[in-house]
Amino acid sequence: MIVKRGFILLFSTLFLLITASCSSTKKTSAKVFKSKVEASYYADKFNGKKTASGAVFSNSKLTAAHRTLAFGTKVKVTNTANNKSVEVEINDRGPFKKTREIDLSKKAFMQITENKNNGILNVNIEILN
Repeated sequence: MIVKRGFILLFSTLFLLITASCSSTKKTSAKVFKSKVEASYYADKFNGKKTASGAVFSNSKLTAAHRTLAFGTKVKVTNTANNKSVEVEINDRGPFKKTREIDLSKKAFMQITENKNNGILNVNIEILN
C-alpha cells in the first residue's frame, strides 16, 4: 500500500512538472517596422463609413490605417513616452498627412496616451503577423 501511494505521488508530481513545462505562455514574435514615428487618431465623423478594405469603420474597435501595410496585418503600437502598447489590425489607408505614419482608432489611441487632449503620439510599430 505504501509503495502504491509513493508511486501515485511520484507519478502525479511528474505529470504536473511535465504539463507545467509544456504550457503555452503567449509570446508574440514581433518584427520592428518603424521606430519613433507619429501616430494620430480618427475623428468621430468617420464612424459608420466604409474603409478602404470595405469594412465599416468604428472608433470603438482596435483598428488602424497605414499607407502600405496589407489589410489584415496586425501591429503592436507602443507609445514611446510611457511604453504603453496596443495591438491593432490594419483595415484602411492613410494617414494623409505626410509627417504621420499611422492613424489609430480612437479606442486604440486612448489606451496608450497619457494626455487625452493631444491628438499626436510618438510611437514604435511592430508587425505581429
